[in-house]
Amino acid sequence: MSARPVVLWFYIHRKVNPNSKTLKLPHDNFFLLKNSAYKTLCQEIIKVDSSIRSAGITNEDGIILHISHRKGIKPLLSSEERAQYAITAATRQFTRLRWEVLLGKIQYASSHYAKLIRATIPVTDDNRKLSFVIILSLDAGTDNFHEIIVEKVIPLIKERKSDLKT
Repeated sequence: MSARPVVLWFYIHRKVNPNSKTLKLPHDNFFLLKNSAYKTLCQEIIKVDSSIRSAGITNEDGIILHISHRKGIKPLLSSEERAQYAITAATRQFTRLRWEVLLGKIQYASSHYAKLIRATIPVTDDNRKLSFVIILSLDAGTDNFHEIIVEKVIPLIKERKSDLKT
């Protein structure tokens, strides 16, 4: 068994009942239904612009819930590296949310690498608590990345946000 399923099992087990020795799931279809919503959102994000290489969603702890890649794309990071990146991305978004009271609501954060552009978009609840992080990668040199994110991706996330509620 690889490390990722063990980490995910531990995370689920801890969240469901931290003192229990056995895992009790909410109901049989809970994770299947949620996974479907995560998958659908990621696939819809990929379709909004041809320069989007991949779209992923993590929970507030940075655990990857789903990733979709544009057809024909070979990921630049291994699955282990993607998991590490997701955890650090969620941590950074959590930290940024602390400053919203003073600086205003954050739309997204981006990093420009030689091989791609990475963007993280926080998804918060009504109390500004981090619920999910959307992680995008776009082709390097995408000049209109801001418009893609603000005019296409963020409106789609807002439209589908109720599907993601736990």
